[in-house]
Amino acid sequence: MLIMRGARINVMNRGDDTPLHLASSHGHRDIVGKLIQCKADANTANEHGNTPLHYACFWGQDLVAEDLVTNGAQVSICNKYGETPLDKAKPHLRDLLKERAEKLGQSLTKIPYKDSFWKGTTRTRPRNGTLNKHAGIDFKQLSLLAKINVNHSGELWQGRWQGNEIVVKVLKVRDWTTRKSRDFNEEYPKLRIFSHPNVLPMLGACQSPPASDPIIITHWMPYGSLYNVLHEGTNFVVDQTQAVKFALDIAAGMAFLHTLEPMIARLYLNSRSVMIDEDMTARISMADVKFSFQCPGRMYSPAWVAPEGKFHSRIHPRPGRVSDGLSH
Repeated sequence: MLIMRGARINVMNRGDDTPLHLASSHGHRDIVGKLIQCKADANTANEHGNTPLHYACFWGQDLVAEDLVTNGAQVSICNKYGETPLDKAKPHLRDLLKERAEKLGQSLTKIPYKDSFWKGTTRTRPRNGTLNKHAGIDFKQLSLLAKINVNHSGELWQGRWQGNEIVVKVLKVRDWTTRKSRDFNEEYPKLRIFSHPNVLPMLGACQSPPASDPIIITHWMPYGSLYNVLHEGTNFVVDQTQAVKFALDIAAGMAFLHTLEPMIARLYLNSRSVMIDEDMTARISMADVKFSFQCPGRMYSPAWVAPEGKFHSRIHPRPGRVSDGLSH
């Protein structure tokens, strides 16, 4: 009933546990099955790096652990202390899960824990204490270091904020009004999504004096966008394996965004809105979501837009899923 009423499947508590973590630890197999059916992330980690499979193994929930592995839970993900779910399991369960994982094509090589400082919760609580937990940012705290790009939507700057490398986007909006300012302040907090590793959140926003141009702030990504990696001569070679990894990252990010209620509007997926982190993980940038007052009635880069998205009379609720022509 809660799911039908719009409850978020991957929402986290203050310890970064999701409903799947708690259902797995208590052995509620039917609830685990329902959550997985509704696209719960089987490999999401809490503040200690433990996944739902860590919990199921630790508490001896054998059937739940088997279900999790069958549905994509990785047996080799390490938590903050270097322990995998197999390390938490009793010998008979360890052997069973190892055999099942190998049959499903999983690698048993340990996946090291990575504490990404931006990854917090849907409560917008970043793990780095220097990041303001309030969405509003004082413009005076921003240092704009170098202009990166200028396009139809505004200017892009590299900068620093509270000791962190950031990207500052100064939006170009014609006839800035009180109503547009109100819409801006209502819309940008919804883009501070810290709860998925393949979604790059907007850190916050403000307005710059004296012109009051709206400004949004996100993390600096060393490789830039997927477009930069594919077309602008970075030192990294994208082979078939890496291309598939990018595609899976993007699909995982879009699948998560499609679970949100209300859904994120005006996200036009293309290679310029997918950012590449230092570990070559692809992340969908929330800073590229259009605001309601930005270029109404205009469509840029239509080649990337899903066919049904070009016809307003029959827009599909999830147009991103057929827009993944990211090798163009």
